[in-house]
Amino acid sequence: MKPAIHYGPGTRIPVWVEALDRACFGAAWGPLEEDEHIWACHPLSFARWRVLPELQEAELLRLGVDRERRHQGHGRALLRHCQVQVARLGAVVLFLEVRVSNADARALYESEGWVYQGLRKAYYRNGEDAAVYRRT
Repeated sequence: MKPAIHYGPGTRIPVWVEALDRACFGAAWGPLEEDEHIWACHPLSFARWRVLPELQEAELLRLGVDRERRHQGHGRALLRHCQVQVARLGAVVLFLEVRVSNADARALYESEGWVYQGLRKAYYRNGEDAAVYRRT
């Protein structure tokens, strides 16, 4: 994995990350909130997290990999790197939501020790359910 660059609260999200966010998810999220962090490997991948050290929790908000580079281990490597980084920031329990139809992402998370917790019904704008995962 290329070295991941960390963008913490208050930093500007690079244009290439915003473009990759749009390419992966249809729309880019806005600026980083005070509890959000991005780790990114130019130009391959990025992961956006909310870290709440006072609760010892972190939530993976988005993990995006360039479409032409998927299934080559980039997402897995970045996920592993980020799990270590959010732990260093005080997170013990990690959460994420993923579309129930996103079999590739679900397989990745499950293979990395994430445990399915249940559904959030009609979580996404199109009415699709989200699968909730947890990792300690």
